[in-house]
This record gives sequence, structure tokens and C-alpha cells, in this order.
Amino acid sequence: MSIEQLGSPKCVINSVAPIRICDNGGWTDTWFSGYGEIFNIGVYPYVEVQIKVYPVKDHEHRIMLYAENYGDMYPIVPGHTEWDRHPLLEAAIEYMHVPDNVALHINVYSEVPAGCSTGTSAAITVALIGALDRLTPGTMTPHQVAYAAHRVETELLHLQSGIQDQLCAAYGGINFIEMFEYPHATVSQVFIPNSAWLELERRLVLFFLGKAHQSSAVHEQVIKRLEADGADHSALAKLRKTAEMARDAAYVGDWQAFGRSMIANTDAQGELHPALISADAHQLIDVAKKNGAIGWKVNGAGGDGGSITLLCGPTSSEKRQMIRAIEEANPLFKSLPIYLSRFGLRVWE
Repeated sequence: MSIEQLGSPKCVINSVAPIRICDNGGWTDTWFSGYGEIFNIGVYPYVEVQIKVYPVKDHEHRIMLYAENYGDMYPIVPGHTEWDRHPLLEAAIEYMHVPDNVALHINVYSEVPAGCSTGTSAAITVALIGALDRLTPGTMTPHQVAYAAHRVETELLHLQSGIQDQLCAAYGGINFIEMFEYPHATVSQVFIPNSAWLELERRLVLFFLGKAHQSSAVHEQVIKRLEADGADHSALAKLRKTAEMARDAAYVGDWQAFGRSMIANTDAQGELHPALISADAHQLIDVAKKNGAIGWKVNGAGGDGGSITLLCGPTSSEKRQMIRAIEEANPLFKSLPIYLSRFGLRVWE
């Protein structure tokens, strides 16, 4: 039975949350870093969650989950922790303890390809927890939602996870995150004049490399190395510094300096392990450089697949020529339209 055939719900809860790009200082928001500094930018297209709430007596299954991107609809059994189809979604639902007196039909959707290295999974978890929170008497703050989403990954699913993606999804906008002791952090939003906001939005380009990013043996090697070397590893220090560079450049609208911060971060990622900057990433960066790009950042942890954020020069026609040149260089490379997000998690009925 499709969701459309289930009749009229007694209410509909909607939530959206932005994804994340340009995460200077990534890798320093982790337990093996201990402390960190991260700069990131929330952007649209956002992820969407819609929950239709029904009287429990009218439905055979109390919770139905529809992962729309996969065309996958199935019942969720509360208390059943053998999460195997969409573990992150299933664990988040379990974490929020859905009240017994309602039946839910939960629809989750993202316009961004899976494995894009833009914090999409964290954004989906934030949006889902934010929507489910409307079923309870209290209201969680964005910070609380972000940390709940982080606990789902680390405590319920026992996954490696930094804290920046969840915080960016919850807050939106441009953020400077200071993690003073894992996982505790403060978020200082970077407010810039509207003209600078629009110019940064015009200059940024997101490219999907055409392959889903997956954590790999390379990441495990990096983690073991960092765990052994501790928080003062030289590459981590360089990564923290790039977050400060990006923040300071954004405040004064110095886009050349902003581009240098992105390049410095990508170089520092390569110092952690050369394979974090894949052959596809090198190819795309080479074409971008030849066509006027002044900054490039391999999004997320790096490795095979994923995406790259580019910063263009002042001329829009050159930006469009760069996009064409990159897409012609490799049929897998795809430009994804983005807009800077002025808001983080939003929930309404």
C-alpha cells in the first residue's frame, strides 16, 4: 500500500535541514583529535522529512518508513534493534521513543546523491529527530538535536563520527565551531554583509565526483596513526589553522585568502594520507585550476568518491566555462546547484 492510500492524517509534521560544504578543519572534530576548530557552510538543497500522524487504532503497522530515494517502504518495529536496511534512520526512530498512541508514516528524501561527502546522513538524522521531537511535550534546541543525532551514530551504531556535520545541519549558515573537548563544542555563526553573502554564494561551486564516498581502509589507517600520535599531530594543527583562515577571510570578504584556506586544507588532508585526495579529485582540481578556480576543498574526510567545493574568480562567464570544462573532462563529474542556507533545522506542522 502506498502512503497516498492511507487516508487523511490528523496532522503532518515537516522538517528540513541543510547539508554542509567547505569543511575546513575537518578531521579535528573527532575523538582522536581531542579538540578542534572547524569552519563550514550550510547549503541547500536541504534534506526533507515529512511525518504523517494517524490514530494508532487505524493502522496495522504503527511506524512505516519510506526512504524515497531508494523506493523502499517498510514497517519499523519499536524495540527491534537489528537495524539492517537503513540503520541510521531506524536507529534514530528508536532513539526518539515514538509515543504509543500514534501511528506514523515517515518519508525521508534528499536531492543530493548518496555518498556525496556533504554531511547528508547527519542532516537527515537531524531533520528526522527534529520532526519526531514534535511528538513529545518538550522541545529540543538545535544544539540538543545535533548531539542526539551524533549519539545515534556513535552510541547506537558504533560508527566513527565527528560533530561538525550535525551542528551545521542544526544551525545552518556559516559556522566556526570550536570543539574544546570531544564531543563538546561551541558554535559561533559568521555573520557577513548581504553583499558578501551573495558574492560568496555566486563564487561557490559543488561538484559530485560521480561515485559514492564510503569509509575505507584508508580512513582506518589514518585514525590509527592519529590515535598513536595524539592531538598535536602536525597535520591536525594545520587543519585547525585553515578553519581560522577561512573564518577571518569570510569576515572581510577576502576571497583570494578564502581560496587559499581551502587549498591549504586540501593539502593538509593529503598529508594525513595521500589517498584522501583521490585520482578523480586531482583530475577535477587540475581542470578547475586551468579554468580560473582560486580555491578547492575535498569535502568531508576525503578518499574515493564524494565531492569537491570550488571557489571561482570574479567573472560569472568564466565560472560557467569552468563548469563546462570539468564536465567535459570526465562524464562522471556533475555540478550540483547550491545556495547558502540562512537557516538550519526548521520544523513545522
